[in-house]
Amino acid sequence: MKKLPLGISTFSEIIEENYIYVDKTQTIYEMINQGKTYFLSRPRRFGKSLLVSTLEEIFSGNKEYFKDLYIYDKWDWNEKHPIIQIDFGKIAYETPETLKLSLEDDIIEIADENNITLKKKFLNPKFSELIKKLHDKTGKKVVVLIDEYDMAIIDCIKSMKIAKQNLDILSDFYKVLKASDKYLKFIFLTGVSKLGEIGDFAGLANLRFAKFSKTSIFSGLNNITDITLNSKYSMICGYSQEELENSFKEYIDEFAKANNISGEILLSEIKNWYDGYSWDGENHLYNPYSILSLFNDGEFGNYWFETGTPSFLMEYIKNNDKKVGILFKPTTRIFGTIPSFNLEKIDFTTLLLQTGYLTIKRKEVKFAKLSKYDLVIPIKK
Repeated sequence: MKKLPLGISTFSEIIEENYIYVDKTQTIYEMINQGKTYFLSRPRRFGKSLLVSTLEEIFSGNKEYFKDLYIYDKWDWNEKHPIIQIDFGKIAYETPETLKLSLEDDIIEIADENNITLKKKFLNPKFSELIKKLHDKTGKKVVVLIDEYDMAIIDCIKSMKIAKQNLDILSDFYKVLKASDKYLKFIFLTGVSKLGEIGDFAGLANLRFAKFSKTSIFSGLNNITDITLNSKYSMICGYSQEELENSFKEYIDEFAKANNISGEILLSEIKNWYDGYSWDGENHLYNPYSILSLFNDGEFGNYWFETGTPSFLMEYIKNNDKKVGILFKPTTRIFGTIPSFNLEKIDFTTLLLQTGYLTIKRKEVKFAKLSKYDLVIPIKK
């Protein structure tokens, strides 16, 4: 019986150590072949880091890891690309100074791993130099993977000054990517929120799922595609009902036997506890951390809530307790793109959707009209 990859987000480790991997490579393959620059927002503990790690191994040409997976006989494994991967879960960002130094350390480390000497003195020129030298050395275009890009901003909301300064640093940092476009093969960024327009106020940028504006933190990226609410990619993270039943069949049988119940009864209870996330109103998903914890512990629990709630959400609720009433409404409706907000005047509906406390129950699309979304509380514990 394959092991449960609880707390493991490194694709190579999952394959090498015989952990369960729920195959997402068909969706990944289709995404890679349809565009160049993508952004995906999902709540924490939903598999974003594993997705980034999987992309790293694909572009590195590590064919042996993908045996029996969809992409195995479809990808040209001779096409290997240099990778720049930045994980903000490992970056220090308590102050603007530490953010700059930590990013610079990451850039230098990647250069050292590739036997490249960087001569530029400052962060952004070093980043640009690294991209060009990786391209020149390998003769291949560079892949840039950035995980939890917004952590350095939204986790600093207790100090708006620091958060804004960190945002400015990252805005300039991403401008390097636009200037280096001819050297780049693929760019993929993940986060909890999408930092959109930078308004003329003392706080942060608007957090939004809307299209990138000219003043966006991502204005330095060419034609970035937000796949957060795109139905084609709605199941790129998380487990579907079919994936749950197929990939975890042995664990389902073992759990049912230990509790002297049928597999059907167990699946019904799992659905009652953990099913309900949706980003298109049609496809519903289980949170991976909840499912893995359930089978690991052998009992039901509030796993996601206890570990997946971001500190910035709790900080906001603590200071705006009157707005929590929105959670008691049977349905919340929004139109068009998800409403924008800034951290001095947050749209609480948007915040709850981005962090996983609301989900899309229904999406209605009519010709020449704004899309309509009905939001509800997902079944997730």
